[in-house]
Amino acid sequence: MPRARVPFAAGRLWLDFVNTDEAPRHAHADTLVSFDGYLAWLESAALIDAARRTSLQRRAQEQPASATAALHEARRIRSMLRPLAERGLLTSERATQAAILEINRVLGRSTGIRRVEHDPRDGSFQRAFVPSGDAFAALVIPIVESAADTLVMGELARVRRCAAEPPCPRVFLDISRNGRRRWCDMRSCGNRAKAARHRVTTRVSRPTPPVP
Repeated sequence: MPRARVPFAAGRLWLDFVNTDEAPRHAHADTLVSFDGYLAWLESAALIDAARRTSLQRRAQEQPASATAALHEARRIRSMLRPLAERGLLTSERATQAAILEINRVLGRSTGIRRVEHDPRDGSFQRAFVPSGDAFAALVIPIVESAADTLVMGELARVRRCAAEPPCPRVFLDISRNGRRRWCDMRSCGNRAKAARHRVTTRVSRPTPPVP
């Protein structure tokens, strides 16, 4: 039975981005299989709004090669970030340096205006980045900045891969007090693990019928 998708449960934007890749190990399709899928995820993550998504879709029709290049870059960045997400501080030095190189490459072109925006619907405040230059290439900047923040703030030691069996590829930031969170989401993998343990316990505790 395929796992239900658990969007934005990882605790950090870059980890949710890594979690967009569940194929081919699971029945879910890769979220980044198309540029439209990439834009849909960005809108779900509140990195663009509906009007911006429509504008980018129009531009993608006019500049298909640029849109394809942006999608391929997003997929490459995700593949570079996954080792950090899965292994945390145990990531090999080679993989760590490759991820840092990719992060710095993107940050090096992150020119634009940073601002704070207020959402009157719930009174919340969010940081916003209005890029200058290539609109497609700038889409990944907030994701890479999220990964950089995790490294600088020393959070990598708390990055985990879900401990579910069969293996679940999702990753998350463990912000629990004791640092022992095991599941990407309690409602899916956590409850499934509890049910599996209950079945095993029930079988073990069930008395053996007498031999006739």
